[in-house]
Amino acid sequence: MSAERTFVLGLDGVPWYLLERYVEDGELPNFQRLMEEGSSGPLRSTVPATTSLAWPSIATGTWADQHGSYYFQRVTRDHRIRMNTSADIRVPTLWDVIPSSVVGNVPMTYPAREIDGTMVTGMLTPDLDADGSTWPPEYKEEINREIPEYRIALQWPSYTDDKGAFLGDFEAMVNARQRLMNKLLDAEEWRLFFFVFTAPDRLQHLFWEDDVLLDHYRHLDEILGELLDRLDRMDANLFVVSDHGFGPISWSFHPNVLLERHGFLARKGDTGSRQLLGRIGLEKSHVERVIDRISGGRQKALLARLPDRLIDAVADSVPGNSAIYDVDFTRTRAFVHGEGNVYVNDSERFDGGVVDPEDRAEIKSMLRRLFEGWEDPNTGLRPVVVHDGDDLFPQDDDSPDLVIACEGEYEPKVLLHDDVVAPAGAKAASHRPIGVLLAWG
Repeated sequence: MSAERTFVLGLDGVPWYLLERYVEDGELPNFQRLMEEGSSGPLRSTVPATTSLAWPSIATGTWADQHGSYYFQRVTRDHRIRMNTSADIRVPTLWDVIPSSVVGNVPMTYPAREIDGTMVTGMLTPDLDADGSTWPPEYKEEINREIPEYRIALQWPSYTDDKGAFLGDFEAMVNARQRLMNKLLDAEEWRLFFFVFTAPDRLQHLFWEDDVLLDHYRHLDEILGELLDRLDRMDANLFVVSDHGFGPISWSFHPNVLLERHGFLARKGDTGSRQLLGRIGLEKSHVERVIDRISGGRQKALLARLPDRLIDAVADSVPGNSAIYDVDFTRTRAFVHGEGNVYVNDSERFDGGVVDPEDRAEIKSMLRRLFEGWEDPNTGLRPVVVHDGDDLFPQDDDSPDLVIACEGEYEPKVLLHDDVVAPAGAKAASHRPIGVLLAWG
């Protein structure tokens, strides 16, 4: 590769085994061309295999203990939740150091930082009209004028009762995303072009039917073919990369409930306002539905405009199943946050933590034995894999103490459910550790 231009095409959630199968079946001629003319293979994701950790790793070339993003949210010293943003990425990204960069729809880029080039932020952007959605700031007005149907994301959980509506909105979103990519290609001079389609991830969470997936992968192949024609004329290199893979799930594993059953975690009691609100049937899920209705499905956009203190106060007062706000940390020795990040509630890391830091190693050993030894009574399987945070993230003292993942058709979910394990419900599939990497030029 000797060209002075490089295009990085991100395809969120595309698994190697599925892409390889469709290529072998002759369904994806442009991906086949990349495999034949370039280099390709499976790409192992981060641990945990999650968007909010993996894309910053791809964009910076560093592990989470350097860039600092372990999940979309972080837990503060006083056991509060705060969103991670681009301001929390601690090391430079590719577009921070390469002049004339174009960045489109990359997760964890909101708010847009000033760069030598153009940026349209991705996942976790409240909406395109929000301050910080583009660089330069006025670029969003151009998008609204030329691509009025453009939207940052599609919240698949809102469509579980109407999958047909999802597919229509989904196709419109992908088409608008391609229009933005082409607009940027037409208008901008660039050395680095980094553009992500999060569509595969959004679709695969709700659908795991092969005909639906194949239709979308064919669409991606068409987009790739048009892009290859343009890059050929530009003499540019191309990398196609996914942040993680995907696969079907049948079961939700609730690690915080397991911790509760074994005395490591305690829920808040329903006293005072929590008791009163619980008696009248008002829980967090009801509040979320109301917010969704009054915001027209733009819950994130509304919440982003509310003060953190107000959100904390409501979350503390209204009963529910939050792994943070419904936990009594004065009686909790360990808890799980994000997609499997386990924290010992020690007094060095957390204000009011109840574990002596000298006992941290012993607690970690107890937790490892508990998770690895848990057997699903429904299947007889032991699906939980445990990683030591000190081994995964040696350069960050604030990294998770342990990270758990699940093998097979299990997914860890941190909410305070009634049961340790339950059917996965409407969620058809979720993250797997093996994504894709294709290089051509």
